[in-house]
Amino acid sequence: MQRNRFLTDMLSTLFDRRIAWSKEDDARDIQQLCHALLSKEGDVSGQKLATSILAQYRDLSEDEKLTFFQFLNTELDVDAAGLGALAKVYEQSPSTDIFEKLSIAAEPKRQELLRRLNQPVGATADLVSMRVDLLKLAKTHKDLARTNIDFVHLLRSWFNRGFLVLKQINWDTPARVLDKIVAYEAVHEIDDLDDLRRRLDPADRRCFAFFHPAMPDEPLIFVEVALTEQVPGSIDDVLSEGREPLHPEDAKVAVYYSISNCQRGLAGISFGNLLIKQVAAELAMEFPQIDRFVTLSPIPSLNRWLASQTDDDELGAASAAVLAGTAPDEDVRALAARYLTTSKRGDSDQPNDPVARFHLGNGAEIHDVHANADSSVNGRAQSSGAMVNYLYDLSQTEKNHENFARNGVVAASRAVQSLATAAILTKPEETTS
Repeated sequence: MQRNRFLTDMLSTLFDRRIAWSKEDDARDIQQLCHALLSKEGDVSGQKLATSILAQYRDLSEDEKLTFFQFLNTELDVDAAGLGALAKVYEQSPSTDIFEKLSIAAEPKRQELLRRLNQPVGATADLVSMRVDLLKLAKTHKDLARTNIDFVHLLRSWFNRGFLVLKQINWDTPARVLDKIVAYEAVHEIDDLDDLRRRLDPADRRCFAFFHPAMPDEPLIFVEVALTEQVPGSIDDVLSEGREPLHPEDAKVAVYYSISNCQRGLAGISFGNLLIKQVAAELAMEFPQIDRFVTLSPIPSLNRWLASQTDDDELGAASAAVLAGTAPDEDVRALAARYLTTSKRGDSDQPNDPVARFHLGNGAEIHDVHANADSSVNGRAQSSGAMVNYLYDLSQTEKNHENFARNGVVAASRAVQSLATAAILTKPEETTS
C-alpha cells in the first residue's frame, strides 16, 4: 500500500492545478460555448472551451443551472426523426457506412458534450459535482431523467473497475484524506480524532477505500474492518473506547462494520460489491487464518416496518413493545428476522430494507440477528438497537446472488430461518395502556 504514496502525492499536485479562467477570456454564454465545443472549434480548442464552460457553470445560480440542464435535455437530445429515417435505411441496406451513421445519430449530443467537457485537469470531479445538482433538480423536473441517463452511462464507463485503485487508510494517511473519511462516514459517526484513531491505528483494525486517478484525494467508497476472534453482536463492543486490541494473528473473523459511499454524484454506480470482495482478498493474503467475512450492519427500516404492524393480530403487541423499548430480546430478534426474510417492497420480490438489498444482491446470506447491538441515538431510532450479520461465504456468493436476482430468494442461515418463524412472546393481553 505504501508504494502508491509518491504517485498519489504527485497526482494530487497535478490535479490541483486548475486552468485559470475569467470572463474576459471568452464573453460567450455557457450555451454558446457548448455549441462551440461540439463544433470544429472544439476539435482545435477543446480544452480551453471546456475549461470556460466548467468555470462558468460553477458560478451559475440554481435557476441558471436548471436552464442549463434543460438546454442539455432538449437542444442536445436525440434527433428522433433523423434516427428513425436512418433506421429504415439500415433495415433495407445494413451497410457499415449506414450503421456508423445510425450509431452516431442514436447517441444524444449531450453525451459527446460531456466527454469533451472531461478534457481539462480536474474536470471529472466537476462533472461528478454537476450530477449532484442534476439529481436535485430532477426530483421536481422529471424530464431531466433523460440527461441523467447519459451522465450515468458515461460515469459508469469512466469509473469502471479497471480505473479504481484500492488503498488502505491508516493513521499515516494525509490529513486531507482523513478529514474526508470523517466527513463521509455515513453509518457510525466519528466523534473526534480519538475516535478516528481507534478505528485506524490499532493492529486489529483496517480501513480500505477505492480512489480514481482523476480524483486522487477523494475516496469513492470506504469500508472499516474489525479483526475479531468471533462474529460480533454489538457495534458498541466493536467501537468501545476501553476494549483490548486483539493480536491480528489471533483473528478468525473479518468484520465489515461500516461501508460508506462518498460521492453523491456517483449515486447508482455501484462499487460496494467490488470493494467487499477485493478487501476480502487483501485480508486473506495478509491473514490466511481468517476463515469468515461478515458484516455488522444496521437495519435502517425496521422501526418503520414495526410501526406498520402495530394493528396486526399476531405481531401488533410485540411490535409496539419493541418500539416502546419494553420487548424481550427474543421478540426483537424474532421480529427483525421476520422483517429481513419476508418484508418486500410493494409488488416486487425485493426486500424492504435497503442494506439487506445491497448485501443479499451481492450474494451474502443473513447470518444472525442481535438485540441491544447499537445504543446510539440513530440505532435506537431506526431499529430499536437491533443489528444483523451478513455472511460472505465466497464459495456461495455467486449462487446466492443468482437465486436472489432471478427468484428473489433470501439466503439465510438455519438459525435466522428459525428465528423468523419463532413464537412471539409478547401477547396482546400482556400490554396495558
